Amino acid sequence: MSRVYISIGTNIERYRHVTVALDALAEWFGDLTISPVYESESVGFEGSDFLNLVVGIDTGLSVGELSRRFKQLEADNGRTRSAPKFSPRTLDLDILTYDDSVGVVDGVELPRAEILKNAFVLRPLADIAGAEMHPACRQTYLQLWQDYQRDQKLWPVDFRWQGCQISRAVG
Repeated sequence: MSRVYISIGTNIERYRHVTVALDALAEWFGDLTISPVYESESVGFEGSDFLNLVVGIDTGLSVGELSRRFKQLEADNGRTRSAPKFSPRTLDLDILTYDDSVGVVDGVELPRAEILKNAFVLRPLADIAGAEMHPACRQTYLQLWQDYQRDQKLWPVDFRWQGCQISRAVG
């Protein structure tokens, strides 16, 4: 079994699409490790705020099979591949890490570069895997978050899934 971390993001019907993604991941993989859900401003374009989180799973599926499943789930929820890279999203699932894989595996670059670039990926990853090492730069996700210098704002939101409080808004 491989340990995989997946980012989930949406800025269209946000609460519904996060729930759809969590439901599918739970159905496919069983127990999930779920970060708090954060709201963040769009990065790279003018648009409504996103909800973002990271989920950890254990799976025997290959990177390619995971990627195909995630693309199908995105398509089933109205994601169009012809849209510009920086645009509103119904649902976006990305494989962040697959064990300690480094390089291109089944067409997917691992670890995903956004881990080091975007607060909305690094912060929730540090929340659930803070003591784990980034496979390329060999620092823990908590160290990487503590050293993060970019001016990207994000804040936790109230989110419930399957009767459980996943995260709470601060303040």
